[in-house]
Amino acid sequence: MTGFSSHDTEIQALWPRLLNAGRKGRMALPEAVSGPGHAFLDLYGALVTGPFVLGHLGQSLDGRIATETGHSHYVTGEENIIHLHRLRALADAVVVGAGTVASDDPALTVRHVPGVNPVRVVIDPTGRLESVHKIFTDSDAPTLVLTRVAEGPGERIVLPPAVTSDGGQGLDPKAILAVLKERGLDRVFIEGGGITVSTFLQAGLLDRLQIVVAPMLIGSGIPAINLPTIQKLDEALRPPCRIARMGSDVLFDFDLRN
Repeated sequence: MTGFSSHDTEIQALWPRLLNAGRKGRMALPEAVSGPGHAFLDLYGALVTGPFVLGHLGQSLDGRIATETGHSHYVTGEENIIHLHRLRALADAVVVGAGTVASDDPALTVRHVPGVNPVRVVIDPTGRLESVHKIFTDSDAPTLVLTRVAEGPGERIVLPPAVTSDGGQGLDPKAILAVLKERGLDRVFIEGGGITVSTFLQAGLLDRLQIVVAPMLIGSGIPAINLPTIQKLDEALRPPCRIARMGSDVLFDFDLRN
């Protein structure tokens, strides 16, 4: 199983070069390296060579991303927190659902690594969010709200309703990506939560899905992935996967492009 530490001097030196390759016209990656550097480039290299839609969830060993009350700080460890900030830095837009904003009040900015803050995109179909959240009160990055309700905080884009993976009334994920592409946002990081990532996964719109599993048993709470019921295991998704250590956590990186 490959892995690397974000505190390694080699990794710290590689990151700015990798980030620069992505921001300057998606240029060639740094020259081949070995050991931890190779594992680092193997994980992030594909994200600087062109557009992507990537989903990510951090979960316990029993498949929970939070407790029943929505508490999730922190299921995964420091390495995955840094990893999240790297994914934000490589993306044009970071997308979350309204539930994630309501529960965690995230800033969705790049703080733990060098990089530029992505555009923050919130899927809030019913207009439930108020203006008190960080994404509306700071000026660190633009915030788009995709919704069915025209009035409310943030720059709002009204879209027609669609059924979500849990049977609720959400927004069409294809329409969401189309709106972002119109704005030149074609490297899209779907950061959470479980319903949001599941909706894009069910629609077949993710190029990659990353699930980081922490050595923790919650026993109950909010599930990570929620997809339609299947009858046989040969109907299950079994995409190609790379596995990497992230501190005490394990990253499963699924390639969904085929």
